[in-house]
Amino acid sequence: MTDRPTDQLTVTLTKAGRTKIRYPAELVADTGTRITVRAPWSAPGVRDFGFVRFEPGDVFTEHFWRDRWYAVKEVRNGEGVLKGWYCDVTRPASVEDGVILIEDLDLDLWVSADGSSVLRLDEDEFAESGLADTDPEAAAQAVRALDTLDTQARSAAGLSALLA
Repeated sequence: MTDRPTDQLTVTLTKAGRTKIRYPAELVADTGTRITVRAPWSAPGVRDFGFVRFEPGDVFTEHFWRDRWYAVKEVRNGEGVLKGWYCDVTRPASVEDGVILIEDLDLDLWVSADGSSVLRLDEDEFAESGLADTDPEAAAQAVRALDTLDTQARSAAGLSALLA
């Protein structure tokens, strides 16, 4: 028995078998296939990528799928202004004992709020990870997921269509 409220979850992102980050999140919705949570920027300080800054006060509405190889995170500043979407290519999410478990597969996509900038990220890290050799099926799923996100982001409906 836990004293954790049912609307509180912990998101745990792993990479190469190690925990990359853990943070509390508020459950927004769970359809059985997609789970949506909301959480403040959880890393210490500011992370400036050049194309976007994540900083204290930012709020992430994160969408994880149990049957898709990615997660989509809508990022807003403290005033509620949309910064854009940060997409992680991951294995499908699982939820166990109030914890959303996500395995990062290196590939990412950034989409600016107005959709004019779509950036594929960390393809070099993905190539260096060796996943194509150690788990070719997962590597193929990861590449397909990035391509799917990229195509959707560049479409007229944009990423919002995935989140409706």
